[in-house]
Amino acid sequence: MSTEISKGQLLIASALKRVLRPFIKLMLANDLTYTFVIDVIKGLFVEVADKEFALNNKRQTDSRISLMSGVHRKDVRRLRGHNLEIEEVMPANVSLGSQIIASWNANPKYLNEEGMPKPLQRFAADNLNESFEGLVRSISTDIHPRAVLDEWLNLGIATIDDDNFVHLTTDMFIPQEGFEEKVFYFGHNLHDHAQAAISNVLGQHVSFLERCVHYDTLTKPSIVEIGEVAKKQGMKTLREVNKIADSLAEKDKNNARANMRMTYGIYYYYEPMQDEMEEKRKSK
Repeated sequence: MSTEISKGQLLIASALKRVLRPFIKLMLANDLTYTFVIDVIKGLFVEVADKEFALNNKRQTDSRISLMSGVHRKDVRRLRGHNLEIEEVMPANVSLGSQIIASWNANPKYLNEEGMPKPLQRFAADNLNESFEGLVRSISTDIHPRAVLDEWLNLGIATIDDDNFVHLTTDMFIPQEGFEEKVFYFGHNLHDHAQAAISNVLGQHVSFLERCVHYDTLTKPSIVEIGEVAKKQGMKTLREVNKIADSLAEKDKNNARANMRMTYGIYYYYEPMQDEMEEKRKSK
């Protein structure tokens, strides 16, 4: 097998170096060392090669996986089917919380004239049809609304005013506190964004929406102004998509063919230009 590195491999390696830099920062900040993470990565090479690159009507062998992945055959044998036990777990309050917030953003009776989530009376006794208790119980009768509210107050998702109205402080389930919840959405959102982008690069059957607008040579005030527009327009679009998805999910829920999931996301990011940072370093 040739060891010569192709231009395509160099291009992908260059892109991966940039993509992985923030992940390395996250790992170092949480004491995840190279020796620990390399075992996770090694196991993933084996798992993906085994499950996604098998030949039709042929048994997938340790030797072939080793040849494809570069992982030693002894390690392939050890890791295959016995990968490092790291479970992908959705925190219980994420699943329920996202459904409640989706309904609050989609159901007309919970929206004001501008189509925004309106404050809700806390107790159903005060307003059966438009109360926080009624909203929670419309999604699940297994969890007490008080428990949901206490958790949301702790995570910074909701507030209560002096008149006992509950206010939603975020349009989607994005907790201001709660490490477990933040990490779940970190993995969920980046996984789906990466899957869409990589599918497009590989030229697979479906072409996914995965676009951005990017400019440089901007001042900080301009960055702030663009960010405000991006947030306002982005959330407007997310709310519209959420309303349609909520309606279709209700229609599809008893359909035997309802076996698909989707993610629609918008992002905005900024940082100093690298040349600008280098000039500042040199001037010191």
